[in-house]
Amino acid sequence: MTDLSAHMKPSAMAMHSPGQALRSLVIGLTAFLTVVDLFATQAILPSLTRHYGVTPAAMGFAVNASTFGMAVAGLVVGLFSPHINRRTGILLSLMLLAIPTSLLAVAPNLAVFTALRVVQGLCMASAFALTLAYLGEQCSAMEAGGAFAAYITGNVASNLVGRLISAAVADGFGLAWNFYFFAALNLAGAALVYFTIKRVRPMATTRLTEAPFAAMVAHWRDPRLRAAFGIGFCILFAFIGTFTFVNFVLVRPPLSLGMMDLGLIYFVFLPSIVTTLLAGRVLSRLGIRPTIWCALAVAGVGLPLMLTPHLGEVLAGMVLVGVGTFFAQAAATGFVGQAAADNRSVASGTYLACYFCGGLVGTAVLGRLFDGFGWHACVAGIALALAAAALLTFPLKR
Repeated sequence: MTDLSAHMKPSAMAMHSPGQALRSLVIGLTAFLTVVDLFATQAILPSLTRHYGVTPAAMGFAVNASTFGMAVAGLVVGLFSPHINRRTGILLSLMLLAIPTSLLAVAPNLAVFTALRVVQGLCMASAFALTLAYLGEQCSAMEAGGAFAAYITGNVASNLVGRLISAAVADGFGLAWNFYFFAALNLAGAALVYFTIKRVRPMATTRLTEAPFAAMVAHWRDPRLRAAFGIGFCILFAFIGTFTFVNFVLVRPPLSLGMMDLGLIYFVFLPSIVTTLLAGRVLSRLGIRPTIWCALAVAGVGLPLMLTPHLGEVLAGMVLVGVGTFFAQAAATGFVGQAAADNRSVASGTYLACYFCGGLVGTAVLGRLFDGFGWHACVAGIALALAAAALLTFPLKR
């Protein structure tokens, strides 16, 4: 079996060695199985809306309530990460994740559904934050960009494959079996961690040089990190707004797609899997600010395309928004891991808390715009979030 920690040792591999390729594959697969539940449910949003008899905004908020749990868990795990064994924490988080996932199949009302999604978020973010802390500790500065890019690429793949699976299973076997299947994937993620993360050496960077809250305050005082936290907030704000409410546009006239067609639409994430893998290299050549600016510009170009009544143009817009936001996320995540000279686990946890808070706020704000003023107003809100992220990029520097 592959010992992921063994492949992390800088002396053990060259930049393009088979060992690094295997390491990247394992990192990406771990990310995929960690967050596959997060956005897969968006592919069946219209069906869930009909099932519970609620508005798109209410169902969108319930589905994305997982981001609240992820924000809380990201912050808490970041603060206490130095006292948590990486392997044990990731393993337990993924095993426990299977419980709320399976219970979603029998959720009797929207309130219970929302609560279970919050619990899912707590488990997903615990595994996510501990894995990011693990990568930050085990990778050299040269390797960090590629490792974080591989992890975010797994995240991108979960958006594509997870939505396809969700649409196919729900269409063929019903909504309940969709959640049972994803519970099985959660357990598969736990098994992967069990067999690939074995010997994690205690790292000097895992020890806090100051109290957790003092470290967090110090990070917020750093203008570079403060800006990165804000960028993370804006990125998921924009992403959630796009890929939650575009589902309702796709199933309504004039596009009028069915459930399985809606799942197939998410092949729009396929280009993002390729481009996000390049984030580490682009970041090392261009620097953090030009990289994020270019990524946000790509996402911005996609927004007006999604306002047209033609499916091809809407899909092109979705591709551009996906490529841009995921690329910006990979760059910002890697930057936080490197910019925080001390207490990196606290910095990563704070970034994740801000990132997922952006998703929750985006769902609430853009849902109101969508229900009250329509898709055009929702897209305008997304554009403002991307513009805010671009402005926040100015303080970033190595």
